[in-house]
Amino acid sequence: MVLGAYILVTLGRLTGQSALFQWMNLIGAAGFLVNGWWHGALPSATLNLIWMLFAAGALWTIWKHKGSSTSAM
Repeated sequence: MVLGAYILVTLGRLTGQSALFQWMNLIGAAGFLVNGWWHGALPSATLNLIWMLFAAGALWTIWKHKGSSTSAM
């Protein structure tokens, strides 16, 4: 999922500011987090938890901007 998001941005199909890109990163990182935890790879699991937090923060920002632009009408 993370690789797919990167490929779509590289090909110009998505932007780094798109909600879909951030959701793909969040879901992909969640999968890596579970895998890392399951196999006892705590550094990898921790890195992917941080990756998820960045994606969640970006989604929050996108949501807040979307809400503020529609409330002005």
